[in-house]
Amino acid sequence: MSAAALPSLADFRSALIVKPSSLGDIVHCLPAVHAIKQAHPHLSLRWLANTEWTPLLQGTPWLDEVIPFPRKNFRGINALFKAIRWAKQTLPLKATTEIVLDFQGLLRSAALARASTSRPIIGLSDSREGARLFHDHIIPVDPAAHAVDRYLALPRAFGIEVDAATLSFPLAPGSRPQDWPDRSDLIVLHPWSRGAGKSLSHEALQSLCDHLAPHPVVLVGMSSDAIRPRGSHITDFSHRTSLAELIWVLREARAVISVDSGPMHIAAAVNDRTLGLHTWSDPRKVGPYNPKAWAWKAGRIAHRPDFTPEEAGTDAEITPDVAKQIADFTKSLGL
Repeated sequence: MSAAALPSLADFRSALIVKPSSLGDIVHCLPAVHAIKQAHPHLSLRWLANTEWTPLLQGTPWLDEVIPFPRKNFRGINALFKAIRWAKQTLPLKATTEIVLDFQGLLRSAALARASTSRPIIGLSDSREGARLFHDHIIPVDPAAHAVDRYLALPRAFGIEVDAATLSFPLAPGSRPQDWPDRSDLIVLHPWSRGAGKSLSHEALQSLCDHLAPHPVVLVGMSSDAIRPRGSHITDFSHRTSLAELIWVLREARAVISVDSGPMHIAAAVNDRTLGLHTWSDPRKVGPYNPKAWAWKAGRIAHRPDFTPEEAGTDAEITPDVAKQIADFTKSLGL
């Protein structure tokens, strides 16, 4: 690691963005990378992302290349060495000067950055697994801050002014699912998460749907549970949307209700009428970053920064009674 001053982005023709995963983290990284492109439009941007997450980025006109990283192909004891071999064959861009911005900050991402042969490599101070040993410059960040703010520290270190109130999350446009209901008043409900204790219970989900009636509700997402809420106003689209289609659905919805998950962050990025539901997670650190979006936590619905530390640190179950509160608030948004 060098203690020298950061180089100027004006001296480079290209930047390799290393942010392979996860879904929510790639969404959180978008404002920082887009701010760099706006400040340096001459800079050709290449983004390395896990293959399953590339639909978040493909088709965005401000990115010059989206490089699919086949993460699932590299498993076992030799996984890192195989990934490095892949990177040496896939990532080098020797025809012009290129800087590497490692937003991931893990051993694998830093090794991939070094294998690209491009230098210098810029990392963040909250990097882990020894990744800092591969970084030429390290940008200090607040590890307790929201991910969006941590990533924004990088363009700011390069002297780029970023207004948190007017950030852009330029996700890919997505695509309309086949047989999607042809109406503009849909409430999209994403009630499941892989995170323990985040998904809605059967009782809470049924209560929420009941209290949202007669507004049309569409369920999206994935769940191994076969039980679904009942109601003539409900359309079950679970397991029926690709990631690209999910982006389109969340953007076009009249309103979105989602548990804390990657799709919640997509929704907040593309739809101001988003309500994120937090049981044990801290909305100040992982809630919807969009200042117009809302979060439920500890019995209260508010904008993310407005929760007190006491509220944010409270574990709260979403009961059928809480579901009524959530439904009533959603209907109050002027649906």
